[in-house]
Amino acid sequence: MAAGCGTRRAAGTALMAALAVAVTGCSDGNSPSGQASKAASAASSLASRASGTVASATAEARRKLDQVKGGVDAKKDVSVGKVTTGKGNVPTAEVSAKNTTGEKKSFTVQVNFRDAKGDLQDTVIVNIDDVAAGATGRATARSHRELSGDIRADVGAALRH
Repeated sequence: MAAGCGTRRAAGTALMAALAVAVTGCSDGNSPSGQASKAASAASSLASRASGTVASATAEARRKLDQVKGGVDAKKDVSVGKVTTGKGNVPTAEVSAKNTTGEKKSFTVQVNFRDAKGDLQDTVIVNIDDVAAGATGRATARSHRELSGDIRADVGAALRH
């Protein structure tokens, strides 16, 4: 899954921080090398927390999808619109689900928010309930947290039930 790229990046950042500490040796913290060490450590900590947040959101999304009884793959019937950023830099995107069956159905959709490089930044679950036969239901996917830069959304999984 794409989450591995972010995990590798966080591990790489942690490695760089460790190297910075090793290279600076016993710096007093006020020298340029000491400041670089502190900055690398802070970056590593931030990357680690972000990676953990994404992993937690992904696990929670998987858990919610696994709870759906009698769900049928409906990814081809679901789309995500353009991402907009509202209050507090929290991205949102409209999710549309077309019910191609002959009876009322509901949808559980995993929406992935990715950066311009395609790295997973967050994932959320959206429920679209009681969509009439042949109709399209809509809901808004909202990230759990602030994200910056060019954020895009895609359908990670969709179940019709």
